[in-house]
Amino acid sequence: MYVAATTRAFSDLSFGESLQQIEDLEFDRFELCLNEQGSEWTFSDVAERPDEHVQHLKELTRLTPVAIDIAGDVDRVQFQSVCRFAKLSKITQLTIPASSTGAPYNTEIDRLKDLVAIANQESVLVSLKTQSGTLTEDPHTAAELCQSVKGLRLTLDPSYYMRGNAQTSEYDILLPHVSHTHLRDSTPTEVQVMTGLGEIDYNRLISQLNKLGYRRALSVDLLPELTDKETRGLEFRKLRLLLESLL
Repeated sequence: MYVAATTRAFSDLSFGESLQQIEDLEFDRFELCLNEQGSEWTFSDVAERPDEHVQHLKELTRLTPVAIDIAGDVDRVQFQSVCRFAKLSKITQLTIPASSTGAPYNTEIDRLKDLVAIANQESVLVSLKTQSGTLTEDPHTAAELCQSVKGLRLTLDPSYYMRGNAQTSEYDILLPHVSHTHLRDSTPTEVQVMTGLGEIDYNRLISQLNKLGYRRALSVDLLPELTDKETRGLEFRKLRLLLESLL
């Protein structure tokens, strides 16, 4: 296992500045978060010119890209192009959102089978993010999706399973399906709090993943709307040091 930082919390900076900040905080790996906000490195922009962005990424940073996170709707053609970008950048992990809660289950299965087949052609692993408001907010449904779609994995975000009733507070059944993680400190009432003030049991999580042979990333993923820019660097550094101390 190794620790990485997502670019999500640095949405107020240019992409180059984001990577410099991550490097200054002594991370050596990062996860690229793509959406349609901002003026550069959007999902559609990378999809339109994948080869150009591969070269640009090499010129921007010495950090190692380990994963891509896609927020919002996934267009099939654009997804195929981003998978090409991932392969050329030697990125093997790609996270996508599940459909919204209440979406037809069979329709979601068909959609995911198609996307996994596309990603397989580029040797990219696709995982669904576990998140409130989507089909993966229920651990049992999330596990069933992985069992129904061969090759589909999960990006575990335990913060969202701390909220709600007791049925969603235990996510152990998901661990065999996990290929990536998004981590921040949380409480049952707050999805993000300052590191050390939350109730995420990182030691237990890492121990369980280790027993299952997990050898992939622990991504520090702070939410921009809940992160104070003045303390952002400190929070990233604190969580990095905490996770590294448990490895």
